[in-house]
Amino acid sequence: MLHEEDRIALLRHMVLMRTIEEQGISLYKKGKIPGSFYDGRGQEAISVGATFALSPQDPVCSPLIRDLGAHLVRGVDLADLFRHYMGRENPISKGREGNIHFGDRRLGVVGPVSMLPDMMVVATGLAMAFQMRDERRCSLSFFGDGATSRGDWHEAMNWAAVERLPVVFMLEDNQLAYSTSQERQFAVHPVVRAEAYGVHAVAIDGNDVEAVFAATHEARARALRGDGPTLISATTMRMHGHGAHDDARYVDAELLAAWGARDPIAGYTARLEAAGVAVAEVQAEVDAAVAAAIEAALATPMADPATALDGVFATGEAAPIGTAAPAAWSGHRELVA
Repeated sequence: MLHEEDRIALLRHMVLMRTIEEQGISLYKKGKIPGSFYDGRGQEAISVGATFALSPQDPVCSPLIRDLGAHLVRGVDLADLFRHYMGRENPISKGREGNIHFGDRRLGVVGPVSMLPDMMVVATGLAMAFQMRDERRCSLSFFGDGATSRGDWHEAMNWAAVERLPVVFMLEDNQLAYSTSQERQFAVHPVVRAEAYGVHAVAIDGNDVEAVFAATHEARARALRGDGPTLISATTMRMHGHGAHDDARYVDAELLAAWGARDPIAGYTARLEAAGVAVAEVQAEVDAAVAAAIEAALATPMADPATALDGVFATGEAAPIGTAAPAAWSGHRELVA
C-alpha cells in the first residue's frame, strides 16, 4: 500500500511539522510571534497520516491547533505560514490571526471556527452534499476527546449514521481537554458512544503514522462504498501545555515520560532505518527549508492596519474545494495517471 517514497514523505511531513513548531515556540519567546503559540508536538502522526490517505478532492474539515500536518500535506507555503504566525502581510490571514484557524479551499482545507466540535457538523454537511451529487468524495473532521462532550458531536454522529454519509471522524484522543482528564469528562468512551449511534468505530495507536494512514484509507474506502461514517479513535498524548503560556504542571511527569518513549518521529525513523530506508538527510533538508521560510517572513512588512476591516463580507462565489491540492499518496497519483 505504501511505497518507499511514501514512507519518506510521511517522515518528512512529521519532521517538518515538529521543526516548524519548535521554531515557532522559539520565535514566540523572542517576541517575534504575538499572542501565544499552540502546537502539536508529539501528535504529528495523526494529522499527517490521516491527510496523506485522502484524495486531493476530499476536504479536511477542519485542522485544529495541533493539526499543522494537514496543512503541510496539502502544500501550504512555508514562508506564508511564518508570515501568518508573525502577523506580517500574507495571503493566509492578511495579518489578522496567527493561530491555525485558517483554511485554503484550493488546497481542500476548510477553515475552522475555534469552538469544538462545530466543524463536525460542517463536515457532515459536506458529506451529505457529496452523497446527493453522487460524487466519489468523503470529508474528514478532526476533533479532540473534550469535544465529544458537546452537543454538536452527538448531532453530527447521529446525522451521519442515519444517512450513511461518507465522512471520517478523526478523534485525536490526547487524554486531556485543556487540563481536564477523561475521568472527569465522561463515563463512556467515545468509541462505545459512536457504536451506539450506529457509526463504525475503531481504536488505533495515534503515534503510529502508518496505522493512522491505514485506518483512514479503510474508512475512506468504506465511505465511498456507501457503508457510512467511521470514527477513528487515535490514542496519543499532549506532550506540552495547551499553549506556550501553559506549563502543564497538572500533568503527571511519569505519564509524559512514558509517552515520550513512544515519540512518533523517533519511532518511525528507527523503523525506516531498520528496513534500510535512507532517511539521514530528512532533518537537514527540513532545517534548510524552515530557515529560509523564517528569513523570508522576517523580511516581510507587518500587515497594514488600514486594511483591518477589508474582507469582512464575502464577495462573489466561493472557490471550489481541492482544485490545487497535491496527491500526497502515490496510490492517488497512480489513479490519476
